Amino acid sequence: MAVVQGAEEVKRRIRAVLKAPHLAAFLPAIMVFAYWYGGEQLMFLVAILFPGLLAIGGAMTRPSPPVLQKIDTTTGLPRRVKLLEQLDLGFRPNAEFEKSCIVIEIDDFGKLAEQLGTDGIDHVLRAVSDRLRTALRESDLVCALEPGRFGFSIDKRQRADLEATLQLAARLQTAVSDAISLGQTRVLLSSCVGFALPGRSPEATGEALLAAAESALAVAIQSGPGSIRAFSNGMAPRVGRVEHTRDTLLCALDEGQIKPWFQPQVCVKTGRITGCEALARWQHPTMGPIAPGAFLPAIAKAGLMERLGEVVLFDALSAVRDWDRDGLIVPAVAVNVSADELNNPTLSEKIKWELDRFDTPPERLVIEILENVIAQTEDDVAIHNVNALAASGCKIDLDDFGTGNAAIASIARFNVHRIKVDRSFVTHIDTDPDQQNMISAILTIAKQLDIGTVAEGVETHAEHAMLATLGCDHAQGYVIAKPMPAPAFLEWALMHQQKRAPDMVVPKLA
Repeated sequence: MAVVQGAEEVKRRIRAVLKAPHLAAFLPAIMVFAYWYGGEQLMFLVAILFPGLLAIGGAMTRPSPPVLQKIDTTTGLPRRVKLLEQLDLGFRPNAEFEKSCIVIEIDDFGKLAEQLGTDGIDHVLRAVSDRLRTALRESDLVCALEPGRFGFSIDKRQRADLEATLQLAARLQTAVSDAISLGQTRVLLSSCVGFALPGRSPEATGEALLAAAESALAVAIQSGPGSIRAFSNGMAPRVGRVEHTRDTLLCALDEGQIKPWFQPQVCVKTGRITGCEALARWQHPTMGPIAPGAFLPAIAKAGLMERLGEVVLFDALSAVRDWDRDGLIVPAVAVNVSADELNNPTLSEKIKWELDRFDTPPERLVIEILENVIAQTEDDVAIHNVNALAASGCKIDLDDFGTGNAAIASIARFNVHRIKVDRSFVTHIDTDPDQQNMISAILTIAKQLDIGTVAEGVETHAEHAMLATLGCDHAQGYVIAKPMPAPAFLEWALMHQQKRAPDMVVPKLA
């Protein structure tokens, strides 16, 4: 037995040597050695045998690129190619069952990944993928399409397939939304779902069915967090992934395809408009609206965040000027400033120049920065920019508060005007005591530091009422209004002011 094991060990080591890619580099030296000691015949023999040995060992085989790998390394789920194979089976003439396709995407995944870091987001993805597996029947399949997006092949076993698919979509959303523990933090997620039934597929192929489901998902994302949409003939299927090149993105920015839409912020107690946030939106001339989650990462990857910031700032200040002219005075407009912009030593001067150009008082411009910026050292360029902008009169909002590592002393030291409570703390605040305790603690800290508070992602009247009870200052979210273009915002705001009674107060919960 020992002899057999020893022989196997020798074989293993020989295979390991043959698999080493650098072994091929010795081929010229081996050829010369063969010529010296055996002449042309031995050299010819080596030239034939040596590449064969390398091929057997595997040194001359190329690893599959990541896009062609069949298993996602983070979640262990099959990838897109497996999903397409499974969906294709449903279109075969002898198929036992037709297949429906569902695609689900975690809302604001790019932002969440930035907050949690690589290890944190990988933990979340693994937890979500495990839950999604559990929610399915054995005959169904879940695959990882891209980070934060999952695709499903579902056997169509019932006649009432539309109703059954809607119920399954809601069940998958529930699986995603259950709190995930990450250290001492509880991560709360929401998701959008798009699906396509086999009878609605533009073509009898798995690729067309998946493209239809992804088109429905794009519409769901545009409709807001937690939305579900079914593919219909009126939707244009997006066959294959669209890669936004740098030139395409630059063209979209320069031609006004990418513009800010504005979401109002209101006083929680009275409903009075206290400001708005400028959020980038892309209206493509042929593809229609493109979700921020689809183009913002591409802009960041292309190194165009500063250009995006310039476009949003210019259009936001233009909107404020136009609203003033039309009789709507919005106290302040908030713009998001990326890490790339904050690390530009000339940022504060550029913003001051734009304010002078539009004759806009600096106190009407709010600079939103992520909490993790505050956690950096005082010597950092970003911190110098924050201090310079605050000193000029601009207001500083700390975005996604509660998700980063900012010390309380740092918040007080850097002239933060308001903290924006992340949506993950607001979700289910009306029913979850832990969420209420967390928000209450954050509001108490802000009050002690004499800092205002804005709750993001308020989606229900019950959440709005609970925020009023707990003492939050401002609210922003779909329950108030969705983001909208500047002209639509003007119309909405004027109507809102007319409807709102001067003494309107949101009732507190008993």
